[in-house]
Amino acid sequence: MANPFVHVELNTTDLSQAKTFYGALFGWKMEDLPMSQGPYTMIDVGEGTGGGMMTQLMPGAPSSWLPYVAVDDITAATQKAKSLGASVMQDVTEVPNMGWLSIITDPTGAMLGLWKPKN
Repeated sequence: MANPFVHVELNTTDLSQAKTFYGALFGWKMEDLPMSQGPYTMIDVGEGTGGGMMTQLMPGAPSSWLPYVAVDDITAATQKAKSLGASVMQDVTEVPNMGWLSIITDPTGAMLGLWKPKN
């Protein structure tokens, strides 16, 4: 598949409670990383697509999961999505030492992250 799902991220209103819940429910291994916007927890699920957890950054927004799809050219993919009717929620942003992301809302209102790893 040319553009697989590569990461699933939980934006939560209670990071500590989410880590406890999902760790107990699935036995996921979690590693906290320091990030500029606050702590980020990487999730190692063993086999399959892993993910992460962070505190919800949008005031008043509920907890929600956000999938990310790998792209070869993050700028071109973000612009193509926009030309096809998507709204750009977060323009291309570098994640230091990891890669670049953008977040779009498709024409039906569903949010999706685009991800270009640093290679």
